[in-house]
This record gives sequence, C-alpha cells and structure tokens, in this order.
Amino acid sequence: MSAAQLIAAHRHLIQRAHARGLKVIGATLLPTKGDELTTAASETVRDTLNHWIRTSGEYDAVVDFDRAMAAPTDSDRLNPAYDRGDHLHPNDAGYRRMAEAFDLDTL
Repeated sequence: MSAAQLIAAHRHLIQRAHARGLKVIGATLLPTKGDELTTAASETVRDTLNHWIRTSGEYDAVVDFDRAMAAPTDSDRLNPAYDRGDHLHPNDAGYRRMAEAFDLDTL
C-alpha cells in the first residue's frame, strides 16, 4: 500500500471513531530495517506515515513508538536491546519500553 492509501484509511477510522464520540490515539510504526521484507520503498512509506501521524493533528494524542524503540545509531533500525531477534518484533524489554512511552494522561 502507498502512504496515501494508509493515511486515507487512518483518516476513515479516525472519523468513524470521532463520530461515535471516541477519543483516538495514534501510534507510529516501529523501525524495521534489517527485516527480510523491509525495502527502501517500504521504509519510505513507513517514514511518510509516521510523519503524518506525528504532525497531522488528526489524532487526539500520539504515542511515538518509532522514536522510543529506535536504535541510538540508526533510527530506522529497532534498538537491539528491544529486538526479539527478527528486527521486527520487540522482546519483553521492548514491550516494557513501549508501555513506558505511552502517556496514561492521554486516556
């Protein structure tokens, strides 16, 4: 899918939730560099979508898992301390870090 298609889908879900009086919290996509399916094109889509999630103002709040989970030396790669080993899924420490990145006051 293109970034434009993903953004349109996000907007649709946000509008439907808001129409029902629900608060909507967006979350950025985790870094995936090093995963066997990640390509330059998919990374561009991920970066574009994450930028939109952070800056669009369409969500009521945003949790930035991308920045919280990124490797200190390569922001496109999952921090090795949080990587289960496939460069895609977090380990227990990673899930703990994600929980810590979430501001409970946004609920």
